[in-house]
Amino acid sequence: MYMISFDNTEIAFSGKTRNDLQRSYWLFKLVGNPTIVNFGKTMTEFALAAHLPIRGMIKATIFRQFVGGETIEECSNTVAELGKYNIGTILDYSVEGAETEAAFDACAKETLATIAKAEHNTYIPFCVFKATGLARFDLLEKVSSGAPLTDAEKAEYEKVKNRVNEICKKAAEVKVPVFIDAEESWIQEAIDGLANAMMALYNKEHPYVYNTFQLYRKDRLAYLKTSFVLAEKGNYHLGAKLVRGAYMEKERARAIEKGYPDPIQQNKSDTDRDYNAALDFCAANISRMGLCCGTHNEDSSMHLVHTMEQQHLEPSDKRIYFSQLFGMSDHISFNLAKEGYNVVKYVPYGPVKEVLPYLIRRAQENTSVKGQTGRELSLIMKEKERRKK
Repeated sequence: MYMISFDNTEIAFSGKTRNDLQRSYWLFKLVGNPTIVNFGKTMTEFALAAHLPIRGMIKATIFRQFVGGETIEECSNTVAELGKYNIGTILDYSVEGAETEAAFDACAKETLATIAKAEHNTYIPFCVFKATGLARFDLLEKVSSGAPLTDAEKAEYEKVKNRVNEICKKAAEVKVPVFIDAEESWIQEAIDGLANAMMALYNKEHPYVYNTFQLYRKDRLAYLKTSFVLAEKGNYHLGAKLVRGAYMEKERARAIEKGYPDPIQQNKSDTDRDYNAALDFCAANISRMGLCCGTHNEDSSMHLVHTMEQQHLEPSDKRIYFSQLFGMSDHISFNLAKEGYNVVKYVPYGPVKEVLPYLIRRAQENTSVKGQTGRELSLIMKEKERRKK
């Protein structure tokens, strides 16, 4: 029996100085206020567009909390610092919005650079990419719908498949697994197809390619099981990163607009039920799987700890990882790592202006997720008080 407490703030914030704690405290106080977040979003976008000198302020505050640096090399200190506490890093190139062939090629090149960095750094056990970093959203939507492609679109999609293959092939060659992130439901069919094709090619001996399953969707637990059957039939390993999901409002709004059934679970309890059931399924079938439990949910994290105990799986079993975002839920990450569990942090990086959409989304998510900001704040306050004593 492994005794873990997510309330142990001494361990949770062991990597933070007093100034770090104070900065985090004020940031979470601010992002807990929707009015301030919305005003800040508007003013920041205006200031950057007007070339006002606020880049340094952003970099010293919210950027420092949630982002590792502007380049791979700038992230080196973050990687090393997390590594001191047996926490790995996933370098996540978080530049969004560009939809040109040149931008897609640049993103593929950057992803390959993260793999090259990881090859020689044991503190970087995974890499990651988004399909929309390598392909036009509208093209992925058309492929997902099953509509026939024009000759030009077919040629364009071949380039997409080549980019994805180049990344996954390199990941398998240097033995650095790569996550393919999940995205909106109306482009996910194409992403699933790419992920399954890559797993069939490169996961024969080990799960080097992982698909991502969003359990806030009603159909994803069933699809996880279907994916496992495909892996069994194809004689390859299934790589599964489990998350709850990040596009709920957008998904529901589109379902209403287009007049199709809402793909999102009716309530949080249903999502939690499916998420934990997915953890159980993966742990029970771990001999042909790799599992990454991507969550900020304490109950699900503890659920997997107990499930591993029941399945007689050691905390250090490299087939199972826990993952949280950099700058959040350190009480989960650091306490699990302290007890010998495999833990990684998603560490976004990129130029300040290009990473701004990611930062705004983090702020908005912390505002909208019930209890998240309050939990972060209460733990920071508890640790500040402990240090005073």
